[in-house]
Amino acid sequence: MKLVDVEKEGSWLYSEWRLTYRVGWSRILSAAELIYRYTKDPEIIVGGAEGDTEISVKDAEEIRELDENGRLTVRGLSEILGVPVMITFYNQLDLVRVTVASATEEFARADYKAFNLSMCQFMDSAEIAMYG
Repeated sequence: MKLVDVEKEGSWLYSEWRLTYRVGWSRILSAAELIYRYTKDPEIIVGGAEGDTEISVKDAEEIRELDENGRLTVRGLSEILGVPVMITFYNQLDLVRVTVASATEEFARADYKAFNLSMCQFMDSAEIAMYG
């Protein structure tokens, strides 16, 4: 996965990433399941043209049963990164939007190189999970 851009707005870093390939719903669900497993108090939100809906999920396996939609967001406190995150995947696209709280020194600035070093392995792991 490739970092396209990162910007700071208030106490959040907003970034866009490009997947190697456009992906469909089943691959998005695989990545969301992995991220969900390593997120404290995770929330799942699905959305499309009609709006967003928060989905009640009791365990990660239930994610694979979600009905297809236009986008899927996982948000909560990342146990890996140590900060709140919100990751949105878009069905049939190669776009992923990630919001990270500027709650630690590591995520204090919107510096492309530093942010990429902090996030690239995490995002690559999510992409690899799509094909597992």
